[in-house]
Amino acid sequence: MSAPVRVEKTVISGVFSLDGQDFDVDNNVWLVGNDDEVLVIDAPHDAAPIVAAIGGRKVVGIVLTHGHNDHITAAVALREAVDAPIWFHPADRMLWDVVHADAAPDAEIADGTRFAVAGTTLQALHTPGHSPGSTCLYAPELATVFTGDTLFCGGPGATGRSFSDKPTILTSIRSRLMSLPGDTVVHTGHGDDTTIAAELPHLH
Repeated sequence: MSAPVRVEKTVISGVFSLDGQDFDVDNNVWLVGNDDEVLVIDAPHDAAPIVAAIGGRKVVGIVLTHGHNDHITAAVALREAVDAPIWFHPADRMLWDVVHADAAPDAEIADGTRFAVAGTTLQALHTPGHSPGSTCLYAPELATVFTGDTLFCGGPGATGRSFSDKPTILTSIRSRLMSLPGDTVVHTGHGDDTTIAAELPHLH
């Protein structure tokens, strides 16, 4: 009998660039799986600590929630280290190309794309606004959604970056995320967890 599915978090510190300026930032990397296999969500800064967290398990895929540099910098190196495909939404390809001009993702994420790992399924929810291709991953059997930079503890993701738009992100959150059960745990791209119910009052 295979081990039960679980969610693991690794925090990796690095630099995120905006308008020619660099800022220190901590990014959450999420591993969904069991003792045998995992799905990796986001690949920031440095592949080495992600590889260490994987611990030799089979990686069924590397799913990137969006294309901002602090979420994808280590994606190609991670792919080479663990021999797993990179999944990426094509609407953010212009952001990918800035970071990885000489490499390409392996597969395109679309709304509704499903990822199977360790006996559970995660479904892609296209939630544009923080970036055009921003995507959340909903795991109903785990009562969990991975929101990248679309939704945080305390409200929507920032919209001060290129290709971001506040009305769009609010529409995405209201239509795609707030319809999930209120007790759904929100695992974010930065910072602490929250729940769907806890974030309802923060939508303006």
